[in-house]
Amino acid sequence: MSTDNNDKTTPKPGLIRRFWLLATGGFGLAFVLGILFWGGFNTAMEWTNREEFCISCHEMKDNVYAEYRNTIHYQNRTGVRATCPDCHVPKEWGPKMIRKIQASNEVLHKILGSIDTPEKFNAKRAELAQHEWDRMKRTDSHECRNCHNFSYMDYSEQNRRAATKHQVAFSQGQTCIDCHKGIAHTLPSIEQHIGADKPDAAVPPPATPASAAAAASK
Repeated sequence: MSTDNNDKTTPKPGLIRRFWLLATGGFGLAFVLGILFWGGFNTAMEWTNREEFCISCHEMKDNVYAEYRNTIHYQNRTGVRATCPDCHVPKEWGPKMIRKIQASNEVLHKILGSIDTPEKFNAKRAELAQHEWDRMKRTDSHECRNCHNFSYMDYSEQNRRAATKHQVAFSQGQTCIDCHKGIAHTLPSIEQHIGADKPDAAVPPPATPASAAAAASK
């Protein structure tokens, strides 16, 4: 009797083998699908991370891209270019995903047509610039440092003014965007209370708390 009961409750070898094949097959399928999903997702991210994609919207092509083409970041004696994503999108995966999520707001305004004419764009130029300055201030000009780094600067090769300014900035913990706001795009007309008044100057939005604190400490 006991032998018969044991025979009934013990799984048959064929059943165990079938279960094992299903489990390993399911794992293998999930692994392959995961690779395909990750490859497709990463390919899509890289496709949106090209200069051609950035300027596919005429708001960018007709405004900031046209300005950028007249700067040293576009054309120079070495032929090394800093493209739109080089300056505005982090290379590391985590920060890149955060930036892509933030960009969804830009897509919304593309749909709404908030800056679809030069007049609309220039009316919001100060606000748009301030948002980007604040972002770069928060990240310690992270994208700039892909190419430029205080630690590797040869001050003897710089002119006297640049060498002095960079060494002061380094010692005071400043970041690139503190001084280089107009390096690739036209600065908005902002009243700085220097010289003659600018009656048509734009009023930028308040700086973020981090930027305001940094400015107060100078």
